[in-house]
Amino acid sequence: MFLWEGVTEFVAVAETESFTAASKRLGISTAQVSRQVSALENRLNTKLFYRTTRKVSLTEEGNVYYQHCRQVLDGLEDAERAISNLRGKPQGLIKLTAPVTYGEKYIMPLVNDFMLQYPEVEVAIDMTNHQVDLVEGSFDLAIRLGRLTSSSMMAKRLTSRTMYVCASPAYLQKFGIPHSLSELRQHNCLIGNYDHWRFQESGKEKSIRVSGTLNCNSGYGLRDAVIKGIGLAQLPDYYIDKDLESGAIVPILTNYQEPDEGIWALYPHNRHLSPKVRMLVDYLAEQLPHISHYDL
Repeated sequence: MFLWEGVTEFVAVAETESFTAASKRLGISTAQVSRQVSALENRLNTKLFYRTTRKVSLTEEGNVYYQHCRQVLDGLEDAERAISNLRGKPQGLIKLTAPVTYGEKYIMPLVNDFMLQYPEVEVAIDMTNHQVDLVEGSFDLAIRLGRLTSSSMMAKRLTSRTMYVCASPAYLQKFGIPHSLSELRQHNCLIGNYDHWRFQESGKEKSIRVSGTLNCNSGYGLRDAVIKGIGLAQLPDYYIDKDLESGAIVPILTNYQEPDEGIWALYPHNRHLSPKVRMLVDYLAEQLPHISHYDL
């Protein structure tokens, strides 16, 4: 047991680059993490980290030691997965994060169904539109929409979404239908989280800056404004599918519509997926493409 003392704490600090973040991941105090790492350094008679007030980074010796420790811990995780696979059912805590609206409408109902199938699974889910740090927050999994920006994560595509520029029939009758991207400047473009709308023109991506009388970070708020004829908006399908079907909202500039974007499951690249997390990811990938937006 003596050989293991401080190893878990050392690996957590190496991966989060922070004693505080490591303590949050492990659920222990920062002081305890610091004591264990210091004791490990004393036992090895080696400095493992460069410490400053702003950053913690591995020394050359620390990096070598981390690579070996990570392999050992991965081996332990493999052993746990083998035991779980023999038992044939997932168990334990899964911690995940998802965007609020999409998470509430699509992810949470499927997570609940998954828990009914596997009663020994526990779930802690954080619904937020902020892109939280998975390592620092000790998340097993994140659901992300659209383009991925982080290269430090592994990703599995679960399904896709379609982005529409849309308007109400009443608005189009009053102000006319735009047929080119240049005509957008003549229209009241309702802005969500971004004041640039993305299109595809002649096979190339094109970003158009838009402006209008409403700036709102709620998709449902923008949808309501579109239905009431206030202006145009660019919205994903899960907000407006029923309205497109009923004709309450009309898609426009479809010749410039971008290809469908991915909806992803992300997890840290330096972690192997445990059986319970892998089974949940596979379940979401199986179920999400077959969910009818009209039924929700």
